[in-house]
Amino acid sequence: MGKHVTVSAKIPKELRDEMRALKIRPSEVIRRALEEEVRKKKLEKLLKDLEDIRPLLTKPKETVKLIREIRNER
Repeated sequence: MGKHVTVSAKIPKELRDEMRALKIRPSEVIRRALEEEVRKKKLEKLLKDLEDIRPLLTKPKETVKLIREIRNER
C-alpha cells in the first residue's frame, strides 16, 4: 500500500473524550476495522463465485470449456 488517503467519521464528543482518556488511537482502530471488513467482503465474493461455478465443475465438458474461456481472456 503506497499512497494513503484520509477518511473521516463523526463520533460523539463523549466517545472521543473516552478514547483520549484510554489512549486509544482512532487511526489504528479504523484501519484495522476497514482492513477486516474488506477481507470479509472479498471472502464472501469468492465464496459466491465458487458457488456460481460449482455446477459447471461437475460436468467435465463444461469444465474444459470454462477453462479454455478463462485462458483465452488472459
